[in-house]
Amino acid sequence: MKNPLELLETIPDPEIPVINIVELGIVREANITGENTCEVVITPTYSACPAMFNIEEDIIKLMKENGWDVKVVTKMFPIWTTDWLTDEAREKLRVYGITPPEKGADENHIGKPKKCPRCGSEHTKQISRFGSTLCKASYQCLDCLEPFDYFKCH
Repeated sequence: MKNPLELLETIPDPEIPVINIVELGIVREANITGENTCEVVITPTYSACPAMFNIEEDIIKLMKENGWDVKVVTKMFPIWTTDWLTDEAREKLRVYGITPPEKGADENHIGKPKKCPRCGSEHTKQISRFGSTLCKASYQCLDCLEPFDYFKCH
């Protein structure tokens, strides 16, 4: 039987399918609690994240398909932070066309130019504080003129 954490690494984030829920930092813990039982602790990226219901369903389905009885626990504290993104996830976001968040608190990055994921220019401007999802902002590169999302720090 596969390790629960290895299984969870196969579940893509519903909104950004190039990264999985472990890389994103949603999965906090995956503990084996018995012979065929485990507990998965998750934290939403935002308290009202619409994808959390789907993520919990995906976890339950995958674990059952692989012989695990699973209990999913949602913990709201400590709150999720973009610092929990793995370096691999940050690079996958960039390659996908989303500028990854900088490490550290959001206030450290206010007003700092966001690097275009396509050409690398920092000659960019914010188009909208909200992008395709609440966790992203819309930007445009003023050099290559391409629009892009920035995954906001928090």
